[in-house]
Amino acid sequence: MTVVEGELGLRERKRIATRRAIQLAALQLATERGFDRVTIDEISHAANVSPRTFFNYFPSKESAIIGELPELPDEASIERFIDAGPEEPILDGLSTLLIAAIDGGELGDASPPEQQSATMQEMHLLRRALLKDNPELFAQRMATMHKFEDALSAVVQRRLAHDDPALASDQETLHQRARLVTYVAFAGMRHAWSCWADHGGVESLAERLRSSFDQLQALGAHVR
Repeated sequence: MTVVEGELGLRERKRIATRRAIQLAALQLATERGFDRVTIDEISHAANVSPRTFFNYFPSKESAIIGELPELPDEASIERFIDAGPEEPILDGLSTLLIAAIDGGELGDASPPEQQSATMQEMHLLRRALLKDNPELFAQRMATMHKFEDALSAVVQRRLAHDDPALASDQETLHQRARLVTYVAFAGMRHAWSCWADHGGVESLAERLRSSFDQLQALGAHVR
């Protein structure tokens, strides 16, 4: 059984590495030539994969350039977050959830950690510039972001209802409070990404995220 699990782990690392290679090739070519002048065949060739493999990972060149957002971790992790109760500050729990969400992308690659950081740094900077120069890509990125935001807000709503059963009876208040907590969490995530990029991607993104959420907690305590 251990051998099978190890094989699956290697397969997953290769999958992540291939996905990242396709994204990096798409971003580099779009930056050099302009988004409209790049073809999927060219991206596939630069990433050393076939066009068929490209479509196994991305439905279009737009999706490869926009990139995927973090996905919520497995249901077991979500249940632990919900069941933690009010004894655990909700932002602490959210930071753990978000770290679990990005760990697959940041740590799943088989390449050395320093190479992972350099690749992610380059992708982040190229993507940011391309989204700025191509409003249609930015709009698609924001639409994808809203999907993740909605998914996270639904989980936060479950946690709030679990912590305060009385709140669960007021669906409108519950929904609005969950939205507020989600917006705060997204602010922490954006802060972490910005700080990570500003420092050249030399630190762990997960640790940067934890630090940003710690600062949010400290800020909240100071405001009170």
